[in-house]
Amino acid sequence: MIVESRIVNRRIAPSPLEGRVSASRWEEAGPDGIRRLTHWQACQGAHPIRNQLCAFYELPPEQIRVITPDVGGGFGAKAFFYPEDLLLPWLAKRVNRPVRYTESRTESMNGLGHGRGQIQDVRIGGNRDGKITAYEMRVIQESGAYPRFGAFLPFMTGRMLTGTYHIPNASMKSRSVVTNTVPTLAYRGAGRPEAAAAIERAVDMFAAEIGMDPAEVRRRNLVSQDQFPYTNGTGTVYDSGDYPGALEKLLVVSRYDELRAEQQTRRESGANVQLGLGLAVYVEITAMSGGAELGIVEVMSGADGAVHAQVITGTTPYGQGHRTTWAMLVSDRLGIPFENITVVHGDTDLVRSGEITGGSRSVQIGGTNVWRAAGVVVDKARQIAARLLEASVEDIVLEDGRFHVAGTPSVTRSWTDVIATAMAMGERLDGEGDFTQASGTFPSGAHLAVVEVDIETGKVNLREMFAVDDAGCIVNTLLAEGQVHGGLAQGIGQALYEEFIYDADGNPLTGNFADYGFPSAAEVPSFVTIHMESPSPMNDLGAKGIGESGTIGATPAVQNAVVDAVSYLGVRHIDMPCTAERVWQAVHSC
Repeated sequence: MIVESRIVNRRIAPSPLEGRVSASRWEEAGPDGIRRLTHWQACQGAHPIRNQLCAFYELPPEQIRVITPDVGGGFGAKAFFYPEDLLLPWLAKRVNRPVRYTESRTESMNGLGHGRGQIQDVRIGGNRDGKITAYEMRVIQESGAYPRFGAFLPFMTGRMLTGTYHIPNASMKSRSVVTNTVPTLAYRGAGRPEAAAAIERAVDMFAAEIGMDPAEVRRRNLVSQDQFPYTNGTGTVYDSGDYPGALEKLLVVSRYDELRAEQQTRRESGANVQLGLGLAVYVEITAMSGGAELGIVEVMSGADGAVHAQVITGTTPYGQGHRTTWAMLVSDRLGIPFENITVVHGDTDLVRSGEITGGSRSVQIGGTNVWRAAGVVVDKARQIAARLLEASVEDIVLEDGRFHVAGTPSVTRSWTDVIATAMAMGERLDGEGDFTQASGTFPSGAHLAVVEVDIETGKVNLREMFAVDDAGCIVNTLLAEGQVHGGLAQGIGQALYEEFIYDADGNPLTGNFADYGFPSAAEVPSFVTIHMESPSPMNDLGAKGIGESGTIGATPAVQNAVVDAVSYLGVRHIDMPCTAERVWQAVHSC
């Protein structure tokens, strides 16, 4: 049994709350007669921006300072350099005064790199007992006018080609094409949501063809826990996970059988508003090829006499909550109050090095190095505490922010004692993480969308959304929850509303919020979210990325739900976004 279909991931405009903003100022010449450039930019990494400015203006790194203040969202598009940013230093020198660039919303919609833009021709084959034996995909990637990162997106799609399923035979071919449009760049998920969109639609179409419930087909093909580390059909090695466990938990929490019964009742009654259920069981790669990130921790006495810690990190947050997370890690390891910990980031004069913050890499790499740096500080402090307590270093324990000999907690030394001794010895209580992650990690999960579709008008109402996500060990549950919620909303947007459209001459037709569809709070239901933990063996924290998971699972789940609602009428597929017009046309073409 072979099923074929064309699946289209439309162009998406990232549309962060804050558009691109940058400013440049040349400082007065110093004693050496050299003027330094200070450049501010709302971006996803200060050091890569500095490196590009150095290359363009042929200046040494010490002559350029880049500062990245608080950033109002990025979603991948702000990881790149744009012409306006490059021109500002030249303009500032030309007029001999600071120059700032702030793009308008229309400029952001029409100039900030777009996402997705992928056409997929898929073929899936298997037996009538539900076993999938082969999967093939041909991809055309729209790269825009300049083949920058967009041309690379099919590679990421290919790495996740077969998703969470054990499929013996798999292949993919891709072409990246140039068009007279805005370049496609990274957008939350960057190639991995496209892979999930294809395989999850294909599995649903295969299930419909053989007359089997989509949940059962997934059960029969998911990679099992005892297969990890698992090598998929394109050679990507998954680190850990529990795909069947996530699916079963989702089916129980969502009352899947009851929903199917409700759906059947509506169909039998001939109701105008029909119920649709959409499943997606996904896996994605985060931190791509691994790597390193700066993490330094130092403990000192503050002006208030209290013990303080400073964290210097190479990561650049733009809404993820790095400062909170790094402070939590350090507080947990050192026993220093959370409010006494400061985090320094996004300033090339204060932070020695840093990478682009993207690909959901920060906790597993940046967080691990902060954790290790705090461990180095503890080791130094234990040596000093051992002298104060006249004991062996191996016997010293740090507990609740105080040092004592194991077994005798009544005699302790505080951080204040240790800091004072270190200062008297001329030593600093600091440490730097030395962690380099060998490869990526693979968060996964299972999502279910429940929609109501009016078959007379085509209007879709997303009634419920359930998400079971496994990102390894979670450091801050509330922040992780926020990342999932945001990702779900963006996945829903792609499935139901969002599409950046050009006319035949390349003129944008959806270049502002009046014409471009977004989900608001009114269109998004309360989410039911559950976290599972399959620790990753790739880092000390057992962590995986969580920032992009929502967009990867939600998109195909919602699309599958819309098709499922009208499938009894003979509808086989509806392209995203599943607008009322597209749904109405699909229903009336049967």
